[in-house]
Amino acid sequence: MDVGTLIDQGKILQAIGGLGLFLLGMIIMTEGLRALAGDAIRAALMRFTSSPASGAMTGAVSTAILQSSSATTVAAVGFVGAGLMTFTSSLGIIFGANIGTTITGWMVALLGFKLKLGTVMLPLILLGAVLKLFASGKWAASGYTLAGFGLIFVGIGAMQDGMSGMQGLITPQTLPDDTWLGRIQIVMLGAVATIITQSSSAGVAATLTALHASAISFEQALALVIGMDIGTTITAVLATIGGTTAAKRTGISHLIYNLITGSGALLLITPYILVLLYFAPTALAANAELSLVAFHTLFNILGLILILPFTSRFARFIERLVPEKRSPYVLELEQSLLETPSLALTAVQNVALVEYSLLLNHVEAVLDPGQSGKRADLPRMQAILDETHAYLDAIAPGGKDDASRIRMLDLVHTLDHLQRLHERCEEDEDRAITARETRELSSMHGLLAHMVHEVVETIGRENWDNIVRHSREAEQTLSQQIDPLRDLIASRVADDSLNVPEATDCLEAIRWLHRVSHHVARINYHLENALMDSGK
Repeated sequence: MDVGTLIDQGKILQAIGGLGLFLLGMIIMTEGLRALAGDAIRAALMRFTSSPASGAMTGAVSTAILQSSSATTVAAVGFVGAGLMTFTSSLGIIFGANIGTTITGWMVALLGFKLKLGTVMLPLILLGAVLKLFASGKWAASGYTLAGFGLIFVGIGAMQDGMSGMQGLITPQTLPDDTWLGRIQIVMLGAVATIITQSSSAGVAATLTALHASAISFEQALALVIGMDIGTTITAVLATIGGTTAAKRTGISHLIYNLITGSGALLLITPYILVLLYFAPTALAANAELSLVAFHTLFNILGLILILPFTSRFARFIERLVPEKRSPYVLELEQSLLETPSLALTAVQNVALVEYSLLLNHVEAVLDPGQSGKRADLPRMQAILDETHAYLDAIAPGGKDDASRIRMLDLVHTLDHLQRLHERCEEDEDRAITARETRELSSMHGLLAHMVHEVVETIGRENWDNIVRHSREAEQTLSQQIDPLRDLIASRVADDSLNVPEATDCLEAIRWLHRVSHHVARINYHLENALMDSGK
């Protein structure tokens, strides 16, 4: 083996090592930024996403801050799963995340190549490591972010040095020719490279480095970047295998959207170069890296502008493409939310409200068939309750005084009383009929029927203060009627105006009415507490 071959191998290893340092820096910086701004970003995503357009802007900004489109899209999936955001609104965040991720390219081109900050960043890495080791809280997260930021530019420097000695090994001629077929092949190479590195940012950085070293042509670099935008969606698609419907829809949405923008970008390559040479003849020679990053940003912005007016149609298309197979009542119980207890508890809370409404309607229909109540499919309701219980059990709240733990306790009580209310609904319906048709029980029956109807009418408006107060008063009034009614039933048995089986039916009906009123009142109380803890 001659010296030249050894040098070539050394340069290859240096370039690969530089790419590894860049990836490591991205991972560390993203983790640090997530610790610093993760909660604030999640709050901003919810607060400022009222439409696909605002979602796109918020998604772009949050991705630029977090330096991770995955973190942004995962948060969007979480909000959809928790019922805090519609799927259509979340699409805006996904579209915008593509623009935010182009910021990495600008950072590499401006700071990595123009200012060559690799060596300057070494003290910053030390400072970051010291903060991470000896500080805590936000200072430690800041140190992690600084260390990751510094490693990115050290990696870029290593890649540059490695690429500079590989001009003879990698040349524009080693890649497919600049034809339509050649460009498609290069796009596919870019996609494969991103799948291997699991980072489109790393792929773009490597492409910029290769372009800077004249290892590839400008046209080839453009096609590679397009492929990397497409390749970054593959990870999301693979992650949805065996996942929930919302996760699958998000992954498929990302893939289809990037395929559309990638196809448009492929058609844009020649016009872009012609316009660039017309208005800035020296741009390709003097600032090829900036011209590449500008193209990356341009086709993502154009894709966003073109897709936004059709977001609703796009969402309906994805929903038809990936239909829902689970019970519609538990769609919000996304496994991905379990990593964020507050979101997972919101999902349980929303599902519990739906289950409560269904059971209340069933009770209303049993108490008075003339009312608007609708009977529930009780076996199916039991399966829904079981799934909700299992999901709540999988949530890991914080410490004793943590707000999530306090809220979880209220939801545990809520589901417990929902289960007992379901059991009352499963009991012999003759008890409700007895209460309805027995003159002595008419007052108690009427009071419960009015209580349930009032909750059904009010629950949609979430006027929980009134719901809790009225249901508590109704339960207390019902409780006060129990002993006098029992004495009345016993006296009627004693004077032979009522036989023992009839008296037993009446006593069972009284017990049934009181239990239902108790469960309704307690559910209202604990749901109000949970809603207050969630900020609603």
